[in-house]
Order: sequence, then structure tokens, then C-alpha cells
Amino acid sequence: MATEQQHQLQQEQPQHEQQKQEEEAAAMLVAVTTCKYSNRVLLKTILERDDGGVGLVGKRILIGGWVKSSKEETKDPVPPPPPPQAVEKESKVEISCIEIVQSRIPFFRSIINVLGGGNYHVREKLEKPAPRPPPPSIAFLQVSDGSCVATLQVHVASSIAPPCQLLPIGTCILVEGVLMQPSVLRKHVIELKVERILHIGTVEHDKYPLSKKKVPFEMLRDYSQFRPRTTTVASVVRISSALTFATHTFFQNHGFLYVQVPIITTTDCEGFSEKFQVTTLLGKADIKVKPNTRNDNDGVGPEVIKSAVKEKSKVIEELKRSESNKEALTVAVQDFHKTNELASQLEAREKSKPGTSLKADINFSEDFFARQTYLTVSGRLHLESHACALGNVYSVGPRFRADSTKRVAEMSMIDIEMAFSQLEDAMSCADDFFKFLCKWILDNCSEDLKFVSKRINKTCIAHLQSMISTTIEKISYADAVNSFKQVADNKFEKKLEWGDVLTADHLSYLAEEIYNKPVIIYNYPKEVKPFYARLNDDRKTVAAFDMVVPKAGTLISGSQNEERFDMLSSRIKELGLPREQYEWYLDLRRHGTVKHSGFSLGFDHMVLFATGLTDIRDVIPFPRSCGKANN
Repeated sequence: MATEQQHQLQQEQPQHEQQKQEEEAAAMLVAVTTCKYSNRVLLKTILERDDGGVGLVGKRILIGGWVKSSKEETKDPVPPPPPPQAVEKESKVEISCIEIVQSRIPFFRSIINVLGGGNYHVREKLEKPAPRPPPPSIAFLQVSDGSCVATLQVHVASSIAPPCQLLPIGTCILVEGVLMQPSVLRKHVIELKVERILHIGTVEHDKYPLSKKKVPFEMLRDYSQFRPRTTTVASVVRISSALTFATHTFFQNHGFLYVQVPIITTTDCEGFSEKFQVTTLLGKADIKVKPNTRNDNDGVGPEVIKSAVKEKSKVIEELKRSESNKEALTVAVQDFHKTNELASQLEAREKSKPGTSLKADINFSEDFFARQTYLTVSGRLHLESHACALGNVYSVGPRFRADSTKRVAEMSMIDIEMAFSQLEDAMSCADDFFKFLCKWILDNCSEDLKFVSKRINKTCIAHLQSMISTTIEKISYADAVNSFKQVADNKFEKKLEWGDVLTADHLSYLAEEIYNKPVIIYNYPKEVKPFYARLNDDRKTVAAFDMVVPKAGTLISGSQNEERFDMLSSRIKELGLPREQYEWYLDLRRHGTVKHSGFSLGFDHMVLFATGLTDIRDVIPFPRSCGKANN
């Protein structure tokens, strides 16, 4: 009986050991996550542990990344080996005569040299002493793989790879080694001792734009291909990625369907915007091209415009001195700004033209689409077609504007459209969505936010937290105008009257000075909003709104859209829009019309708000603006 129990225990023991090994392997997988498609370990899974990675000491891992900073330390020189012991006299060694003569040759040569040589000509082979090998050293590298803010300290002995290949900033390495605690604990609690190098991507130090540790944002904009390697831009990208994921999470959880709207369209989606034209004809050999003897502005060249700018500037100065007609001064200032902007646009165009300006006589019936097409300004019109069939839909994608030299030409927007909903529903959804994004960043980007608050904006975390807990203020456009009448006259250049456009300064003042929290302004005059916004009963205002956030400006713009065929048709005619562009859009009112509303959120502006940066070009991966499209 005892023998059977012993035999059973002997059979179970290997099973227990195997199970223990499997559990240890499973624990290892939980502790260190490897990329499925490269087998390397993400540094985030090591450095963002509660213990900083100390619990992984002794683990062998494979990591890849780029050198952020480096230094070399020389080891203590190895003492030379002791001289060979003298041969004992008692030992019997047989030495040939040839070996004796060879051993004495240097002695004979020395005597000949001392005596002057006489008639003896001895050719000496002067042998250069062998160069001493460099002393052994260790390269200490701070490596980042882009998965987190922190870097891993990696040390590589010179016997494994030459330090000169590893030390330059930006060098890419793929290495295998063992995690260990450093001998001297400073800011790093764990490091990787490299045992094998699988790849080294060297850097031309003199030509690499990030060779210096600190590079200003202005310079980085010219090297957008390298910007993500900086810690700041890498944090911005991770926050942007988290916001994208949060967007899909919010709308998928609320029953929205994702729809990709077209980038190329035949429709001006707002009715008053400057668009980028799309054509394939300019590169054709048979196109008729003739010298452009006239400018794009009816023969008015840049010099004429500049002269007009000077004249208008003099008029403004005279009106300021007289202080008699404030309305005339306001009109003169607006005219001056428009003329100045036109001068800038013409100057930029002239610089971009190589030599003689040419004008193409284009027959768009021969173009790829056989008609004029543009890059889309907004996705909301096309999104309506799906909302009128599927209910609630949303889209994320690039939108394009060519109406200013001061703003970027391409931005990422989030558009949503909801069937069977009205203005209040859209404003409520916008409020919930904005707060959801703020909370998501706080919950999922804590390390990046800590870095951002340290380097860019100390109050960014507290600001995001306050957005979640605050109640948004909702006021009508009329109430907003009345509130500005109580503000001192010298606060703004122009006294605001009903029907005027609320400028960025006005909106910022509302959110930051008057209410000190997010504000929604609704029921705008119909003249300042897109043609498709639903006309209110007063026939003067439309059901449109803007959400303004302190320190960020307008983040969201939306509206309840006009579902009545006759009203929409009248607005198109009233504004002089080409009706043929909107026949497909009017069809949605002809057949099964429905009340619907939606909004657009400037995604890049949301990233700007979250990070505390001030220039939108620093949060767009590849910013395009007037005269700037490097890649």
C-alpha cells in the first residue's frame, strides 16, 4: 500500500512542477507584455509599474527604441599580466644553435650601430609599436520607445559594440539583456544590462536636427518627420490617440454608428467658405495655358494693394484723432484688415510662382469628375443622409479651408448628426461629450499630463478636473450682446451691437471673465451662421450654438438643421448659392423629412486645450498652412 502511494506521489510531483512553471510563465506574461508582432517588451509595462520595475529584476527581455541622451564611462584599466616565471636552472632544455644566433642578432646590430657601421650596411626593419587598444568603457543610454514618458537606462559594454555608434542622440537600437538594479541608485531604480545587440540605426550627428537636447517648437515645425521623437510631441501624440479612442468609445456606447464621409465633394458645405479645388487637368500636356497678364483680383497687383493699405491706415489715424464717428472708424478698421490680408495672400502667391504667371483655361467637363470638385469644409451635410436612415451617426476626419493665411489649411474634425432631435438635444450631447473627453484624459493619460503640467502648463490637470465638475452656462446671443454693453467701452475696439459677429476676444471674455466656466451661446442671427441652420419663429435668428471654453475659445459649433423644404430652398436662394450643388441635399427634405441636429468638435483644438500648448500647428502631426507643406 505504501509503495502504491509513493508511486502515485512520484507521478504527481512532475505534474505539480510543470503546473508551477506554467503559473510562473503566466505571471511573467502579466508582468511584462511583449508586442505580438515584434517580440519586444514595451517600456511602459516596465517603467509604469507601481514598483518602477524592481519586481522584474533578473528577467531577460528584448527592447527597442531611440537614444534620448547618453554618456560614456571608462572602466578601471586592467593590470598587465605578470611576467613569465624564470626557467629553473635545474631544468634541462635543449636549444639549437640557430635559436642562439637568432636571439643574439639584436645585440650584434646594436654593436654595429655604435661603431658606426664601417663598411657594413645593415638594413633594419623599423617596426612601429602596435597601437594600444582603447580602454574598456560602458555606454549609458537613456532609451525611449514612445510608449511612455519615462526612459529606460541601458548600459552597453564596449566589448559588445563601439560606443561611438551608440552615443549620438537619435540612434535606434534593438537589444537583448537582463534587467538589474543599478549599482548607484539615483533617479533610475532599474536598468538593462545588454548582452546582445540585434540592430543599430546610426545617426549622422551633424545633420540630425534633434542632436541638441532642447529644440524650439518653431524649428521643429520644419522637421515634422522627427517631431514625435521629442518628449513633448510624443506626449501630445499619446493624448491625441487617447482622445480618438475616447471619441469612438463615447459614441459607440450611446448607439451611434461610425460613417466615413467623403473628402472630395461638389458641395460648399457651409455656403460661404473658401475651398481648395480638385482637378487633374493642370498636369495634362494638351491643356491650353496662356500667360496671365492680369492678377486674380481684376488686374490689381500686390503693389497696388500695399499702396491701398497705407492709404487706409492714414484714414484710420485721422478718424481716431477726430473721435467723431465711431461707426466710420469701425468700418475703416474692418476694411483695413481685409485689405491687409489680401495683400499678404497676393504676396504669398507671387512668391510661389516661378517666373511668369500662367493662367489655365480649364474645361471641367474634361476633368476626372467632369465637374468642379473641392476638398470638403465640413462633413455634416453628407452625414445627414445617413442620420435620416440610421438614426445617430458620427464621423472623424480631415476638413479643409483656404480662407485665411493665418490659420492651418487642414484640421481634424468630429462631426455628429442625430435624427429626431432638436437644438436642446445637440447642446446636451455636446456638454456630455466634452466632459467625457476631459475625464478620459485624466483617467488614461496621467503620466503624460504630469509631464505636460511640469513643462508646458502647470494648471492643466486642475483645469481639466474643473471642466468635469462645473455646470455649463447657456445664454442666448441677445443676452451675450447685452452683457457686453456693461463692459467698459475701451475693452474692445468696437462696441458690440445686435447682428455683429462675436469675435474670439468677445467669446473668451464671456467664458473667462464674466462666467469663468464653459458657456454655450445659442440662437444666433441668421446672417452669421450656415444656411442650413433652422430658422426660428422670429425669422431673424437660427437654432445654432457655440460652446466656448476658458483658455480654449470655441471648441464646438452646432445647430438644429432646417428640415422644411420651402425654408431651406428660400435660404439657398436668398444667399445666392448655386442650387444645383444642393439638389441632393434638398432631396432629404422631399422624401421622408425628419427633425435632426448635430455639431462639430475641432479635434485639434481639443488636443490644444488638453495640453496647454498655444499654437495649433504644434498638435497637428503634419501641419499645412499658407506657404507651408514640406512633406
